[in-house]
Amino acid sequence: MIDDDPDDRSIFTMALESADASYECITAKNGLDAMDVIKTHPEFVPDFIFIDLNMPLMSGKETLQEIKSNTQFSGVPVIIYTTSSYRKDIEETKNMGATHFLVKPPRISSLIDMLAGILHKNGFEYYISAE
Repeated sequence: MIDDDPDDRSIFTMALESADASYECITAKNGLDAMDVIKTHPEFVPDFIFIDLNMPLMSGKETLQEIKSNTQFSGVPVIIYTTSSYRKDIEETKNMGATHFLVKPPRISSLIDMLAGILHKNGFEYYISAE
């Protein structure tokens, strides 16, 4: 989970644990921090990568581009997790290789449901919006 907001990282981690406790959430505070984790641990290949779009230092789109250019992550689903619901952001990130686009929901219960759907492949389409 790559997000500059510590509260969003915390809420996401709690929701992931509720959706499926078998997953461990490793967080990064921005794209540069995530790239450091990748460089420091070249053997690390996560099951999923969640990226916020609006971050300082390295935007979510730049982070997505870096991750998708690394063959180590070619099979890893990358999910955009953001407050944006702009069609342009949705289309751009899809074209860049993101597998899902989640709009941050107003309730943790909605996030738990979204995560459970992604983790268990319950037929979610590319774009999933908040309620």
